[in-house]
Amino acid sequence: MEFRTKIPIKEAEPKIDYESKVFLIGSCFVENIGNKLDFYKLQNLQNPFGILFHPLAIAKFFRKLREDAMYTEKDIFQHQERWHCFDAHSSLSDPKAVILLKNLNSALRNAREFLQQSSHLVITLGTAWSYYHLESKQSVANCHKVPQKSFRKELQSTEEIERALNEIVGVVRQINPDAAVIFTVSPVRHIKDGFVENQRSKAHLITAIHNLLENRKSIPPLGVRGLYFPSYELMMDELRDYRFYTEDMLHPSQTAIDYIWKRFIETWFSEDSISVLNKVENIQKGLAHRPFNPDSEAHLRFLEKLETQISALKMRFPHLDF
Repeated sequence: MEFRTKIPIKEAEPKIDYESKVFLIGSCFVENIGNKLDFYKLQNLQNPFGILFHPLAIAKFFRKLREDAMYTEKDIFQHQERWHCFDAHSSLSDPKAVILLKNLNSALRNAREFLQQSSHLVITLGTAWSYYHLESKQSVANCHKVPQKSFRKELQSTEEIERALNEIVGVVRQINPDAAVIFTVSPVRHIKDGFVENQRSKAHLITAIHNLLENRKSIPPLGVRGLYFPSYELMMDELRDYRFYTEDMLHPSQTAIDYIWKRFIETWFSEDSISVLNKVENIQKGLAHRPFNPDSEAHLRFLEKLETQISALKMRFPHLDF
């Protein structure tokens, strides 16, 4: 007897393997998946500008990539003894303006280079709510603790979100026409916006994504290289229990992340790649092992076996770094 419904997810192409390069951008859920890619030694780049919660911020980032433009002092501001940029997360901010500009421009340059080589782009949308800065007349990625009176809070319509996603896809197609684009909606609940408001937000995101994917006349057309992975639906349906949340009752627990990752693997990885994942996991667990007696013969044999396994994998994939 089944006590839950399981979401059917078809296998997707092109598969992710150990030659793939995965570019991830969007909400904090990107870090959950990115940490998995890091653990399994898959080549990836995560959130060059830090966490970007809403599609307008992501679209602006890709616009900068297309323009190949550099940030200057007119693009940044000082607040609470630190320099910030409204286009980026506070993780890039710094007490010195020159360091912030270096961080921004270096991140842009690295992102463009990585995107040119990427096999897959994973875009995770967090919220349809955005903040519009009244003085500079722009939608911002992060408020940087600037007083709330300086902003107008807006719920982006499905049409506005779809236009932003179309712009993102257009830039990707210019820079790397062969990259597969995977859209997903973050399962993190944005309750600060309100319970009903959070649901409205997620609905706008999901609708806009599917409007884009189903519109064969979109410019440029996505075709089979644009797909949706239901991470939000997995959390809301298959894992609909507070046991699968962290203590704040907003973020997925490690068990939930592991489960969503398992379904992601089933969708996007080939059998051979999954076999390599398992080998990497065994090596990682071996490297993390803390022996009772580091000098014992048994442990030295264990280390020798581990080194043999690492060497065998590096023969196939020289870029692996343990």
